[in-house]
Amino acid sequence: MSDKTVNSIKAKAEGKTLVIERVFDAPRELVFKAFSESGQLESWWGPKGWQTENYKFEFKPHGVWHYCMECKDENQGEFYGRKSCGKAVYQEIVTPEKIVYTDMFTDEEGNVVPGMPEILIEVNFAEHEDQTKLITRSQFSSPEELQQLMDKGMVEGFSSQMERLDDHLKAIR
Repeated sequence: MSDKTVNSIKAKAEGKTLVIERVFDAPRELVFKAFSESGQLESWWGPKGWQTENYKFEFKPHGVWHYCMECKDENQGEFYGRKSCGKAVYQEIVTPEKIVYTDMFTDEEGNVVPGMPEILIEVNFAEHEDQTKLITRSQFSSPEELQQLMDKGMVEGFSSQMERLDDHLKAIR
């Protein structure tokens, strides 16, 4: 088990599960919409300096979200110009409480990248006074798969992404 606090998120890894929590100064419905509307996702998804383009977005059970992120920040050195693509298949959606999906690393065409983990992700949107507590549970096939992505900076990247979401929510309020 390891605990980590990066900026304003709390991350806890235990076994093959990573739990990340962050509180946003916005109503739950607004935070949920940021995850459930294609245009909103494109404006904040990914770490700072990266731009996301949704190739397919079907926000419904068994629907597919296929996207690619590209690093547009020259200050990120070797990452500049690099693309990273993913595909989510939604399993369960309870508006505005929960989104469950399977997340996979893909190429630009949406083909799953061999050797990369498939992650079951549950995002819970909890009312927290006048704010929203976002609780993300990522379940990996093994503790080693989880450690592999943590070693690649998953928590730091997620923290950066949550800062972008926070900025987005402030801009649309």
